Amino acid sequence: QVQLVESGGGLVQVGGSLRLSCAASGRTDSRSAMGWVRQAPGKEREFVAGVTWSEGPTSYADSVKGRFTISRDNAKNTVYLQMNSLRPEDTAVYYCAAGPSGSRKYLYWGQGTQVTVSS
Repeated sequence: QVQLVESGGGLVQVGGSLRLSCAASGRTDSRSAMGWVRQAPGKEREFVAGVTWSEGPTSYADSVKGRFTISRDNAKNTVYLQMNSLRPEDTAVYYCAAGPSGSRKYLYWGQGTQVTVSS
């Protein structure tokens, strides 16, 4: 199994920045696809950003392109989400996810971390 633990959420003002971290343990390695998915109140989960495998291509939702950056440190088994120029509509619970290399069909999920952007 794979365990994912997120950290770094919090309250930030519009235009501010946050960096989320996700520490992975268990049956995961640099070949695993990793990503971030968010869910706002009353809305469905939304893909935010993903990296298909170590040093692999990244992808982003249109709503965060140019503002968010996903990265991973394989030595630490950690994936990050740097979020800049935050907007109120970025307010959500952010979940870290992991799955087979090259796939966005995530099999494992963290517990989520709250991000609140105040105007």
